[in-house]
Amino acid sequence: MAVVEAPPLYMGLGALYERELDAHGVGAVMLTHKWQPADLLAPHSDIDVRVLLSQAPVDWEEWNHRLAAAHTAAVGREVSHRRLLEHPPGFAFTVAEADGRLVSAPELATWSLISGSAREFQRWKSRAQMAPWCEVDERFYRGILEGRLGGRYQLAADSTDNVVEDIAAYRRHCVAWHYLAPCWFAAAALATRTRCPGKTAALIQWRPDGLDGYADLFLRHAADGSDARPRSPRHLLRTAHVALEAAMRRVPEANRPAGQAEQARTDWVMTAGMLRVRVARWLYYLDPPPGVATNYLIRREAKELRAAAQTLNALAADEATPAQRLAARMAALIPTCPSTVGTLRATLSLWHRQKSAVQDFLSLAPGDVHP
Repeated sequence: MAVVEAPPLYMGLGALYERELDAHGVGAVMLTHKWQPADLLAPHSDIDVRVLLSQAPVDWEEWNHRLAAAHTAAVGREVSHRRLLEHPPGFAFTVAEADGRLVSAPELATWSLISGSAREFQRWKSRAQMAPWCEVDERFYRGILEGRLGGRYQLAADSTDNVVEDIAAYRRHCVAWHYLAPCWFAAAALATRTRCPGKTAALIQWRPDGLDGYADLFLRHAADGSDARPRSPRHLLRTAHVALEAAMRRVPEANRPAGQAEQARTDWVMTAGMLRVRVARWLYYLDPPPGVATNYLIRREAKELRAAAQTLNALAADEATPAQRLAARMAALIPTCPSTVGTLRATLSLWHRQKSAVQDFLSLAPGDVHP
C-alpha cells in the first residue's frame, strides 16, 4: 500500500512540527495525523497530530511541558499556524500499544504518516482495516453522528477567532468539512461495516441511490470552496441538513457485537492516550502566544473530559482489581463541570499534587491492563 503524500503546505507543517518536537526533547518515534491527505484543505484545515513513543516517559508531567513548549514554538513561526496548528496533539501512544492492537481500529484507520517507519505504519493500518467489526466501531462512528445530528452541530460554535483570511469561505468549509463530511464518513462506515479512511473517500465511494448530487456538491466545496451557484454558509447548512436526513435513512439500527474483554482494553488505552496530552493542551490554552485565541478551545475540553471520566468509571466497575482501582482514582481527578480557565488551572494543580497516581495510570503497560 503506497503512502499518499499530504499537500505541500501540510508536508512542510508536519516537517516543522517534527523538528520542534525533536528540539524540545519530546522523543517521538513516529508522528501521524488524523484524516487523509485529500482531507486537508488549505488554508482552513488544521492538522490533528498523534504522537507515538517507544515507551512511556519517566515523568509525564514534565514531558507535557516540553510538548506544550514545542507546540507554542511551532505556532509562533507563522500567523497562519494559529489555525493550522490549532491545538497540541490529540493522543499519545506507545509503539507497544499500537503493536498490540490496542489503539481503536476506526481511529487508526484514519491516520496518515508524518514521520517514522512507513513499513510499521502500514502494517498497523492494514491490520486496522482487516480487524473484525466490533462494538468499538459502532461507538466510534455513532458517536460522530450523535455529536452533530439533531441540531447538535452549531455553526456559530466553529470559532473564526484564529482564522486569518476569508471568513465566509471558512464558514462554508465548516459546514462542509466539520458537519456534513464527518457525518457522511460515519454513515458510510455504519452502512457498509467498513472503516473509511477519510471524509473525501467516503464522499467518493459511498453513493446511495439519489444522493450522488449531494456528495458531488460537497466534494466541489472541498475541491475549490464553491459550486455552480455560490451559497451562503447558512444556505449550505440547510442543504447539509437535507442531505444528511436522506443519508441517515441508509444507516442500520445500532448493533452491539460481542467481544467485551478486548474492547475494555482498547477503551483503557484510548482514554489514557487522550489524557496523556491534556496537560500540554491546558498549558498552551492558558498561556498561548500573543494574538492566539484559546477560550473556545478551553470550552471544548469539557466534552472530552466528561467522556473520559464516564469511560473510566465504567472500567472501574466494582474496583475488584488493581487496574479497576487505578481507573477509579484517575476518574476522580477529572473535572466533569464546564471547562473554564479556573477549571483547567485547578486541575493542573490537582494533577501535580496527585502526580504519582496520574503517572501510574498514564504509564500502565498494555500487558497489565485487565479492567
